Amino acid sequence: MGKTYEVIDEKIERWMSRQKIFFVATAPLGADALVNCSPKGRDTLRILAPKVLAYMDGDGSGIETVAHIKENGRIVLMMCAFDGPPKIYRFHGHGEVIEPHHDAFDELRAKFPEGNCRTIIKIAVTKISDSCGYGVPNYEYKGERASFGNLMQQVTSADLEKLRKENNEFSLDGLPGLEGGTE
Repeated sequence: MGKTYEVIDEKIERWMSRQKIFFVATAPLGADALVNCSPKGRDTLRILAPKVLAYMDGDGSGIETVAHIKENGRIVLMMCAFDGPPKIYRFHGHGEVIEPHHDAFDELRAKFPEGNCRTIIKIAVTKISDSCGYGVPNYEYKGERASFGNLMQQVTSADLEKLRKENNEFSLDGLPGLEGGTE
């Protein structure tokens, strides 16, 4: 039987630090709209306070998470152990999109490693729950993929601006994404 927790305590924080991937899910309000679930990794998650998480959101092909958070704020972050004892944690909360032109961006950005950062997603955690994770298979971590870093070395700021304008101004359901599609 799963448990709920009031805060991210030291035990949960230690467990989180050993995980190499997390998943983020959001949903717009429309009954016919698309639910989104995205895998994240690359040392992009930070615990800012016992009930506050933030992750660095790099450029990608879409803007679903950002658009959904801007519409209604709902977000859940899930982590599961792919090795060691089985365990799953879910962090439900209210998300906030911090874009490069926002006052808080530079201070938050400094908490993350160098690399591509389109936005920072900050989560005020309202519920923490765990479950057994018995159904999650064991996987061996072999390291980070070089693909994203290699791509970012070839992309110019003009390329990123074009990508954001073409792919990040609106979600698949037509919800507003990045302001003007660019920084």
